[in-house]
Amino acid sequence: MKRPAKRSAVAPPAALPAVDLRVRIGPLELANPVVTASGTFGYGDEYAHLMDVAALGAVITKTVTVKPRAGNAPQRIAETPSGMLNSIGLENVGLERFQAQKLPTLRALGATIIASLGGETPHELEHLLGALGGEPGVGGFEINFSCPNVAKGGTRYWAVPRRLERTLRRLRPLTQAALIAKLPPEMALLPDLARACEAGGADALTAVNTFVGMSVDLSHMRFRIGRGTGGLSGPAIKPLALACCAEAVRSVTIPVMGSGGIMNATDALEFIAVGATAVQVGTLSFIRPRGALEVLDGLVAPLAARGVRRLADWRGCMLRAEPAQPAAAGPSSSPRKTARAARAASAARLQRKA
Repeated sequence: MKRPAKRSAVAPPAALPAVDLRVRIGPLELANPVVTASGTFGYGDEYAHLMDVAALGAVITKTVTVKPRAGNAPQRIAETPSGMLNSIGLENVGLERFQAQKLPTLRALGATIIASLGGETPHELEHLLGALGGEPGVGGFEINFSCPNVAKGGTRYWAVPRRLERTLRRLRPLTQAALIAKLPPEMALLPDLARACEAGGADALTAVNTFVGMSVDLSHMRFRIGRGTGGLSGPAIKPLALACCAEAVRSVTIPVMGSGGIMNATDALEFIAVGATAVQVGTLSFIRPRGALEVLDGLVAPLAARGVRRLADWRGCMLRAEPAQPAAAGPSSSPRKTARAARAASAARLQRKA
């Protein structure tokens, strides 16, 4: 099968110049920053008849576990005001079938592949990465440390900085591909979890997974999600996810992929403005299957209109403009010196990521 050519710079309307959208996630260079979020785009091939999946920066697969999983009992999805609750429970075909069937199909489409991996223990993650770490055409692995919808190996188990660091140190030697840690939306824990992942050898972070939510149907006196709680996604969580993304960016020097409520190009540019290197589109794909491609196609015109020629020049522009944080030093630190130090630190982080 002939692979379609990828776009490193998308051509805007004739009156505007092109913008270089390339980004780097550790050893992986993406043609653009728009990525599909795990669990919202199947294994990629389900969307191939509707769009050119190779045009996206990357496709992140459904989370793969060692053994096949049937997932949680119904009801699994419920609509909420400006959002969606889901409790799929990491339903997937398992390692063996993913490696034999799903991965070759997606590879044939010419897409940049990031495989999402999930395990109940560090040993299970080692098993998965040991089997898949050298697979040709897989540019990266997103380790799902933050699923809110499973009883074992979910957010609560992994929300321990030392456990994250030790696990990533064990995973790091198993692949030369990009290693990405997907974090939970726990604002108080986020800086420590992010720094632990960086210390363990992660090339990048995803900030963040879905928020835990609940919905009640009083007409039938039941929960709208069979498990009671589910992961909340969609426009309702965007302000929360945006703050989490910025907090992660401030905490580490490695790239951060922003995720949560991105429904259009403006949303994506907001995440990049607070320092995200790339963005993940999730719930939008349920509403409009070509939504991720629409986000990509909408990035260039507003950047070009502002005179931005490289996406890297836009990244973190809001952090460069943010007010200085209160000084942690003693009374001898003047407000002017504190502001200068904050701007210098922010600029240094952005320079390292560019």
